[in-house]
Amino acid sequence: MKIFLRFFFRLLYHQFAFTYDLVAAAVSFNRWKDWVMSVLPFINGNWILEIGHGPGHLQRILLSRNLFAVGIDESTQMGRLAKRNLRHFLSSEHSLNRFAYAQINLTRGLAQQLPFRNDAFDTVVATFPTEYITDPNTLAEVKRCLSDQGRLITLPAAIPRNPFLDWLFRVTHQSPTEAVDVVETRFREPFVRAGFRTEVKILDVKSGTLLIVVASK
Repeated sequence: MKIFLRFFFRLLYHQFAFTYDLVAAAVSFNRWKDWVMSVLPFINGNWILEIGHGPGHLQRILLSRNLFAVGIDESTQMGRLAKRNLRHFLSSEHSLNRFAYAQINLTRGLAQQLPFRNDAFDTVVATFPTEYITDPNTLAEVKRCLSDQGRLITLPAAIPRNPFLDWLFRVTHQSPTEAVDVVETRFREPFVRAGFRTEVKILDVKSGTLLIVVASK
């Protein structure tokens, strides 16, 4: 099953990148974009790096706030999709006046080998990343690229609030709290080992429960 899921997500992020928003909306009961935006209150500073930028939805919001936003993604297909989405956003009549000086700063690369100088960013953010985010090499690179007092913001998981899932938890004699505890432990420990001051935020929103890891340098 694990091999199958890896294959599925690889297809989703590469050959079938054009279906990403549709699949994300389906599995999140149409809340995916809202969940991604939940990281915004935790972002500090003006220089922001997004790892795994995907279709570019968070990049669009960062640019609309006149922040210097940079995105990196391993997928060539996602890079093309994000650039197309951002060009469309910036070329719209409403955006031309407000964001005349905004620039699209997307590059292809790996989180384990970030092509940026030391202390370059105030915040690094990753929403719904795969297992690369807990790789010690990734965390070492993020720490190198963060400024003093900079922070890594990660949204690793969300549990939708949905009648079907409520039923599923009941019949399996589990609870959302137990699922949250498992994910919290899994993601806290690698960040702590990497030398980050780490805090896990549990956000209860109308659409579900979100976990946000705030790791400060």
